Amino acid sequence: MLLIGLTGSIGMGKSETAKMFRDLGVPVYDADAAVHKLYEKGGKAVEPLRAVFPAAIMDDAVDRKALSRCVIGLPDEMKKLEAIVHPLVGEAQMDFLRENMAAGHAMAVLDIPLLYETGGETRVDVVVVVSAPYDIQKTRVLARPDMDEAKFAAIHAKQVPDAEKRRRADFVVESDKGLDHARAQVAAIVEVLKTRQGKVLKERLRTG
Repeated sequence: MLLIGLTGSIGMGKSETAKMFRDLGVPVYDADAAVHKLYEKGGKAVEPLRAVFPAAIMDDAVDRKALSRCVIGLPDEMKKLEAIVHPLVGEAQMDFLRENMAAGHAMAVLDIPLLYETGGETRVDVVVVVSAPYDIQKTRVLARPDMDEAKFAAIHAKQVPDAEKRRRADFVVESDKGLDHARAQVAAIVEVLKTRQGKVLKERLRTG
């Protein structure tokens, strides 16, 4: 099974692009959704996080805002958080891959917001970057609730520049030219990838 890494900076239209892959029958793993599942009542992260960050647990679920207050600006606490959550996210991703490989899918998308920032390109066969001009990106992000110029600037500064992502990508989906244009690009990418064999998953399954 071929692994497609889907990424893009904040506000680029990655979530909408992921839906386009789903519409074409390609299964999509959403890293953010996986974390939400781990944090909800009964999720695998709740009890390990309660042991380290008891103030972050509300009604037997992880309160993301409270958790942020426990770690923001505190590198050692952030490391503790990552040590708990990252392995659980990795387990969820491998479960997703095994299930879809067993179901006979030829390819799968891993929707990973910080793919380049975390070296995730080595864990997929190809990378698709969703991109738009900076002014469009900024307008989209500032339209979100609880967002302001300073917060956007801080997030933007921590992400690999869009130009660098485009340069390193195997494919680029331009999200500023309308949905039909983006859908056509995604369809063309899927068509090209139908002829390719995946190599990374076999190694990942072997090493666990």
